[in-house]
Amino acid sequence: MNQLLKNVLTLAAVVSVSVVSAQKKSATPVYLNEDAPIEQRVEDALERMTLDEKVAFIHAQSKFSAPGVPRLGIPEVWCTDSSHGIREECAWDKWSGAEWTNDACTAFPGLVCLAASWDPELASRYGVAIGEEARYRNKTVLLGPGLNIYRTPLCGRNHEYMGEDPYLVSTLAVPYIKGVQSNGVATCAKHFALNNQEQRRHSTDVEISDRALYEIYLPAFKAATVDAGSWSIMGAYMKYKGEYCCHNQYLLDDILKGEWGWDGVVISDWGGVHDTHQAIHHGLDLEFGTWTDGLSQGKANAYDAYHLADTLKTLVKAGKVSEDVLDEKVRRVLRMVFRTTMSKDRPYGSFVSPEHSAAAREIAQGGIVLLKNENKVLPMRPAEVKKLLVVGDVATASMMKSGSSTTLKAKYEILPLDGIKAAYPNAEITYMRGYEVDKRKAEPLKDVVEAAREADAVIVFAGLYYKGGQDAEGVDRKSMELPYGQDKVIEALCGVNPNYAVVMVSGTGVAMPWKDKVPAIVQGWHCGSEAGTALASVLTGEVNPSGKLPYTYYASLDQCGAHVLGDYPGDKNHHQVYRDDIFVGYRFIDREGIKPNFPFGHGLSYTTFEYSNVRINRTKGNANSKWVVSVDVTNTGDVDGKEIVQLYVAAPKGKLNARAVKELKGYNKVALKAGETRTVEIPMDFSSLAYFDEAMHDWNVLAGEYKALIGASSQDIRGEVAFEVK
Repeated sequence: MNQLLKNVLTLAAVVSVSVVSAQKKSATPVYLNEDAPIEQRVEDALERMTLDEKVAFIHAQSKFSAPGVPRLGIPEVWCTDSSHGIREECAWDKWSGAEWTNDACTAFPGLVCLAASWDPELASRYGVAIGEEARYRNKTVLLGPGLNIYRTPLCGRNHEYMGEDPYLVSTLAVPYIKGVQSNGVATCAKHFALNNQEQRRHSTDVEISDRALYEIYLPAFKAATVDAGSWSIMGAYMKYKGEYCCHNQYLLDDILKGEWGWDGVVISDWGGVHDTHQAIHHGLDLEFGTWTDGLSQGKANAYDAYHLADTLKTLVKAGKVSEDVLDEKVRRVLRMVFRTTMSKDRPYGSFVSPEHSAAAREIAQGGIVLLKNENKVLPMRPAEVKKLLVVGDVATASMMKSGSSTTLKAKYEILPLDGIKAAYPNAEITYMRGYEVDKRKAEPLKDVVEAAREADAVIVFAGLYYKGGQDAEGVDRKSMELPYGQDKVIEALCGVNPNYAVVMVSGTGVAMPWKDKVPAIVQGWHCGSEAGTALASVLTGEVNPSGKLPYTYYASLDQCGAHVLGDYPGDKNHHQVYRDDIFVGYRFIDREGIKPNFPFGHGLSYTTFEYSNVRINRTKGNANSKWVVSVDVTNTGDVDGKEIVQLYVAAPKGKLNARAVKELKGYNKVALKAGETRTVEIPMDFSSLAYFDEAMHDWNVLAGEYKALIGASSQDIRGEVAFEVK
């Protein structure tokens, strides 16, 4: 008998035995019963898997996929980068594209723009839309959202995150995650935890107090896993307590799976796994991206060399690792598969639809922030502008390609200049590059200044590109200054034309040495496919801006605690102490009495709002007593607008060392017609008053007099009311 026939008969015998065994176990396998409880399906499938199948199930088979169990009909797990859209299909074992012709997506605004909207409804809409695109492409896991805290303005990935305040990030992460997962696609909240810089991210060991960890850096992840139920989470590159975060006993076993009781999958960041023992025993469930490049490694399958691959199998066979340890990892991945690709309730999704374009546009419009508007330079209404000068390479530069996880192949991209041309159809529009970028030549500066004198209005588009050392993964910025001499161009135009506005296209704060000389400044973010349309709608007044800053806009690094206290980016041994502790962003600004360029929560409107009659009422009747803080808000201008009313809480003075002056504990975005008054209510409970007590290793509330502060920003407090906690 030839060898081929022997192999066929052997395979048939294995399948026959398997089927008979399955039939003895149950006529219809429970794991295939879509109506059965997920935990029953998980245990049934687990019992049917061989050791080889279990091991293969928990590590990658390609750059972005892990194998399922073909024998049992359990599909592969497919992941996609998703910073602000669904990444193009990659080649099997490369970062480069697979050159498909049908994978060009909708590009949504960066998550920092969503954060600037302070709008949970928009967050839900964002999640649903990007989840529909991921589902249409049949992805199991969407690698996001990014929830790391904005600790330094130099961090290269600030544009992927949602600002400096854990409360704000948490309230937006929950609806976003629920929106994505309503499509049967798992979110993978990242990067857990302490990945607050790109510089030395693969080697820095962070030292931090438990209080700062629990109060600042963990709340958004707890909201993502406990409140929103994210079905997976991604470990960070950094180290904590000497262990890499992708296999970190304290973070993953003690906190995430222990204290929080979370039942999802811990996925490694690509290249984030370094130690076999820790990978097996310290919380990692699914290994991706351990630096191999497939067949060129000289193995039949280089992925078998992963920490959770052949090495683990050998240890289990030798009795050195209990199969129970392996089974727990498999359970978690199975649970995610049954929640996603094997769920009968999974919808079909949609891709690059008109609804997604509308969502991208409205998210951008909701997040654009009017930072400054002297003499009502903005809006520049089309009927009043006959001759318009647009300056800046940013106005014509695509923001899709970055060479990192933010790289997109967008179906279309409306650039700022295109949006301006469409919004001012009757104006004579002159475009001048202003500064040279990548050998794209610029006009002499004197010619730009002369053109500005002759125009009715001038708009300069400036900012950062999706490039290394700017808004991009892998490396932090070297300074807060704008690249390519943009500041020189902006300065040269100051005082030349009174109708002068600067639009900052960036995902993080920049130095603005010209801030006091420019009459109007807009923070325009990276707004995706609909960038040009969204920006133009705000500049023309078609849309009244309503965004507010989700981070402190520092004038210089000397105003940022991470830099003032001298611990960024760490010492020569790549050890970094977070000496700023809980004093991140406005907490440090408040403590030091600093006036930044623009404070956390700041954002103007084309109308004005008056606050009055701040009061507080307590809801009685249970141990979890709640308060409701109320304020009357009036639109005192002549156009409709939206205001974000912010609630901060100030703790009793002198009761606890190192307590922030105040902390954001609530907000409400309210739409008001011109002249309208509405009562805005913001609820509050004991968690709003709590601090993390390191001695108790638990949350604690001190007795004493607290203050509820109502403001239009962290430094624009409009009213306050005191209340006692006994």
